[in-house]
Amino acid sequence: MKLLPTGALIAAFFVSFCATAFAADKKIVLIAGTPSHPPGAHEHRAGCLLFQKCLTGFPGVKVTVFDGGWPTKQVDGQRVDDDAALDGADAIVIYSDGGVKHPALLGERLAVLGRHIQRGAGFGAIHYAVEPTKEKGQNEFLDWIGGAFETHWSVNPHWDGNFKELPVHAVTRGVRPFTTNDEWYFNMRFRPGMKGVTPILTDVPPANTMSRKDGPHQGNPAVRELVANGAPQHVMWVTENANGSRGFGFTGGHHHASWQKEDQRKLILNAIVWLAKVEVPAGGVVSSVSDAEIAANLDPKPAPKKK
Repeated sequence: MKLLPTGALIAAFFVSFCATAFAADKKIVLIAGTPSHPPGAHEHRAGCLLFQKCLTGFPGVKVTVFDGGWPTKQVDGQRVDDDAALDGADAIVIYSDGGVKHPALLGERLAVLGRHIQRGAGFGAIHYAVEPTKEKGQNEFLDWIGGAFETHWSVNPHWDGNFKELPVHAVTRGVRPFTTNDEWYFNMRFRPGMKGVTPILTDVPPANTMSRKDGPHQGNPAVRELVANGAPQHVMWVTENANGSRGFGFTGGHHHASWQKEDQRKLILNAIVWLAKVEVPAGGVVSSVSDAEIAANLDPKPAPKKK
C-alpha cells in the first residue's frame, strides 16, 4: 500500500477539517399565514418571528421568515409567488390557517412543496396548518407529516392538555412535562397503522370537549365514543419518511402567549432543527422570551364591534 507523504496527509486533514468546520448552515424557511382571529390568537407572523429570534445564534442553522402565506416577489408592480425562495431549504414549516384557506393549497404550491420534500426537505405544520382539505392536500400531508385534520372526523375544542409523560426522542430533549390550555385538535387522521409516525404529545381529552353539537370541526359519533371510553389522543407527532425526509404536526399554537412557556417553546424549536437534520443538544434548544418579545410583531387586528 502506497503511503501519502506527511505534507499530503496534513493537507488532506486540513481540507477535511475546513469542510466540516465551515459547512453551510442548514436553511430553514418559516412561512407565516395571513392575519386572522382576535388579538393574541393565530399570530402566525409573530410566532414565526419569535421562533426565528430564538434560533438566532443556534449553530448550524439559518432561519428565514416569509409572511403573507408564501414567499413572494415584485414583478411588474404585482406580488407573485417566489417559489425559488424555497430552493435548497432543508426544512419548511407552515404556521397558518387551514382548510380551503390553507396557503399551501393555492395554485401550484402543493406541487412545489412536494418537489422539495421529495428531494429530502423536512416539512412541519403548526396548529390550523395541519388541516388541508380532504379533496386537496390530505393524501400529501399523510405522506409528508404522517397525519392531518379531517373534517367530520377530527375536532378542535379548547382544553387543558396535560402531558405527563414524553417519549425518548430528539425533539423532546430537555423538555419537561407541561400543561397548556389550547385548541388542541385530536382524533387526527393518521397513516394506516401509524406507519413511521411517532406520537410526541398524548393526553386523554376531558368529557367537556364534546359539549358542542356535531359539525365539521365540533363533534361526530366516532369521536364521542372515543372520548367516552377515555382513549388517549395524539396532538403532536413526528415522522421519518422512506425518502429520508422528516415531518411533524403540532396541533396547538392557538394562543400566542403560550410560546412564552419554556417547555412548549423548546419542543417546537427542537422539532424545527430536527426537521433540518441538525443534531438537537442533550438539553434541547435553549431560549428565553421576555414579556416585550412575546408582545412584539403582533398583527394589527380590528377593534371589537360595539354592542
